[in-house]
Amino acid sequence: MSLKKYATISVPVEVKKTLEKVKGDREWGEFLIWLYEEVKKLKGEAAFKKLTEILSKEELENILKSSREFRKGFVLK
Repeated sequence: MSLKKYATISVPVEVKKTLEKVKGDREWGEFLIWLYEEVKKLKGEAAFKKLTEILSKEELENILKSSREFRKGFVLK
């Protein structure tokens, strides 16, 4: 039998009501992890979009080439 530890997070009632509408049938832990992952993904996409606006196509291709070469030579010991 596995016992999980739980914590209580105090939030305003209005915030909880808003989140409950989006949460649906998911458990709070599962929902909060999903929410975190969505924000992380959106931030990554926004950062990538900004890079594509700042850098030229040639610069982006050079970064991709360097990244591939680094990964090819990178070995965990």
